[in-house]
Amino acid sequence: MKIKLSEITAPVETELKTFDKKFKDALKSDIRILDYVIKYILRKKGKRIRPTLVFLSANAIGKSNEKTDTAAMMIELLHTATLVHDDVVDEAPKRRGVPSINYIWKNKVGVLVGDYLLAQGLSISVSNERFDFLKIITDTVKKMSEGELLQIRKTRKLDNDEETYLKIIGAKTASLFEACTMLGAMSVTSDEKLINSLKNYGYLLGLAFQIQDDILDFVGNAGFGKNLGGDIREKKITLPLIYALENSEKKERDYIIKLLNKQKKDDFVKEIIEFTISKNGVKEAKKKELEIIKSAQKELENLPLNEYVKSLEKLLNFVVYREK
Repeated sequence: MKIKLSEITAPVETELKTFDKKFKDALKSDIRILDYVIKYILRKKGKRIRPTLVFLSANAIGKSNEKTDTAAMMIELLHTATLVHDDVVDEAPKRRGVPSINYIWKNKVGVLVGDYLLAQGLSISVSNERFDFLKIITDTVKKMSEGELLQIRKTRKLDNDEETYLKIIGAKTASLFEACTMLGAMSVTSDEKLINSLKNYGYLLGLAFQIQDDILDFVGNAGFGKNLGGDIREKKITLPLIYALENSEKKERDYIIKLLNKQKKDDFVKEIIEFTISKNGVKEAKKKELEIIKSAQKELENLPLNEYVKSLEKLLNFVVYREK
């Protein structure tokens, strides 16, 4: 059964409204071009999954407070910075269906705005003397960078496997989800058991989230702003294709890798998508995602049952069935 994101955010809607105002205020600048670009970013409001995770995690085991607000701000600034930088790295013309920062203002502005957002997040942690939060955030930035670089290496070599793939998405995506739930928990308690349960839940949720994202690259709706086969065009061998290649004869594998590398045929994306589906790559990736979701569910069993934990459970369902 599909669950709307509004059902998940409902218990922390008050916190999110306060967060939205603080986030907007934190990004004001006297530099005209920077202020203009920031306003453009704020117009493209996303799902707010990461700050929602911070507030749900805090309230699941305590009561959200100013420390929770600080954690949510740091996370969202980091996330927004990485999106801007990712668009520069990927030379992406669009983000969430509208022209990207680098497409409008070119790469130099995109890099500098991303740097500004990241620095602002670090500044907030220092001004609030949350040095424990700062350590987690800087460790997360390091992991995300390492994940990106490992993916670039594997994209060039075209030799990805399941173990390396999970390592990449663990660093690139899951580490930030893990930081959300960990910081949310740390803002209200020092109980290591509760913090670790939420930390593990966040990491597993992030893995499942990225696997679903990669599945949608093969079977998603292109009208949602994510071009079908986008990863294929970028020569990224994600979990569905990894499984499909494992289920194939050497001759077939060699052909698909050559097709992916040369990209000479106009319909090569369609051919690789059809190959991946026919070899049960998508089906097996979904099975792996559901295994991870089940593990995340077990982590929630260590928490007190309340409306916030129920929302964290619903978020698992949302990830499994999301179409964009």
